[in-house]
Amino acid sequence: MSVWKEFREFALKGNMVDLAVGIIIGGAFGKVVSSLVSDVLMPPLGYLIGGINFTDIKIQLKAPALNLAGKMTQEVTINIGNFIQSLVDFTIIAFTVFLMVKVINRMNRKAAEEPAPPAPATREVELLGEIRDLLKK
Repeated sequence: MSVWKEFREFALKGNMVDLAVGIIIGGAFGKVVSSLVSDVLMPPLGYLIGGINFTDIKIQLKAPALNLAGKMTQEVTINIGNFIQSLVDFTIIAFTVFLMVKVINRMNRKAAEEPAPPAPATREVELLGEIRDLLKK
């Protein structure tokens, strides 16, 4: 079997395609949640706290300055506000995944609890039942 055929069989297996779709949807969902946090949740929260823009919260380690060549050096900061936004992003995504897993587990549990329907009787069993009924008469 050629390498191409083996790869095609591998890539087109149901689990592989499902995984690819999940990754694509997960990436898009992450972008939506990031926008939700940075554009919708954090501005009102910052306003309630006292007009704070979370992306502006940082610890400055080194201020920008002119070097000997006359060029400005970049400031060095620890961006705590961006980190807080990332934590909120992560919390929302983790909680959403938790809820999805919980719903899927509940559906799987219900499916496992439902008894399987009895198998239909074979022709031999039906004939034996008829013979039994005739012998009872």
